Amino acid sequence: MSFIEKIKYYKTLFFGALIVLFLLAVYVSTLGVANISFGESLKIIIERVPLLDRYFFDESIPDTYRTIIWQIRLPRIFLAGLVGMSLSVVGATFQGMFKNPMADPYVVGVSSGAALGATIAIVIGVERTVLGLGLINLLAFCGAGGTVLMVYNIARVGNKVPIVTLLLAGIAVSAMLSSVISVMMIFNRDKIESIVFWVMGSVAAASWQHVFTLLPVALIGTAIIFFYAKDLNLIMVGDDSAKSLGVDIEKTKKVLLVLSSIIIAFAVSVSGIIGFVGLIIPHGIRMLVGPDHRVLIPFSALGGAIFLILSDTIARIAIPPTEIPVGAVTAIFGSPYFIYLLYRTKKKVMY
Repeated sequence: MSFIEKIKYYKTLFFGALIVLFLLAVYVSTLGVANISFGESLKIIIERVPLLDRYFFDESIPDTYRTIIWQIRLPRIFLAGLVGMSLSVVGATFQGMFKNPMADPYVVGVSSGAALGATIAIVIGVERTVLGLGLINLLAFCGAGGTVLMVYNIARVGNKVPIVTLLLAGIAVSAMLSSVISVMMIFNRDKIESIVFWVMGSVAAASWQHVFTLLPVALIGTAIIFFYAKDLNLIMVGDDSAKSLGVDIEKTKKVLLVLSSIIIAFAVSVSGIIGFVGLIIPHGIRMLVGPDHRVLIPFSALGGAIFLILSDTIARIAIPPTEIPVGAVTAIFGSPYFIYLLYRTKKKVMY
């Protein structure tokens, strides 16, 4: 059955996944020390919708519940969803562009660059905020963006960016930056805990400012990547075939690389480093709906959002009152899956 014939099926499936995402967000907003029921949380959320407030506003619900839901829990849920969406969409893009199911958003060293920026901010003790964001977030963003530029220029050969050279440059720069972070941790032992917690990723400090910073980048970036979905399909078939069908491969790769790097830099700057989401979600979605990027990208966005909201909830409630870094939870799921991919790839090479 062709893509055109299955559009109605995909639309129904996508709408169903959206409902699941909404119900999940309402449910996890009830989890915590305050005993808020599912119905109360649903009313608190819907009463802010214009025209519906008159039907769902309930005076019996304490105002403290509204504060907890709107000022503490929903920003965290929204931010986790947006970060998961960003990581997953970029993962699907990289896997298509590199023709490698093990590619993920951190393959070009962006995570190490962000970690170095954050480490510098923690070590020098900057606590100021600019436009609602802490300097740690801003330096992390600068580190991520600078690393992408460095890797891109190292890998660039004339007007072309060979994939193998790009991957090797990313690995080399990432290793170098990680070494610098280790040295800084040795000379600043009193701040090791803060650095490690940030490097392992967390959305515990989420605010609406973080959400509104990432929201336009994630939505517009995903929309532009979706615009290139057909080109990604042709690149997956082969460069020669794509060229013969009119795809400017080098230009497409540059646009997608720069766009993906910007999305990841923004995501990392507000959440720290959260690994494996961009690896396991696109791969799992591909097994469910197929490799067509016109379907893969929107479903990866939803899948990434659902996965990271669930992971963050586990990190938050597993061993109260202590929180586990959400990056540790995603690694627990992602590491075995990565080993499985390696094992499957090895079997293909052998046979």
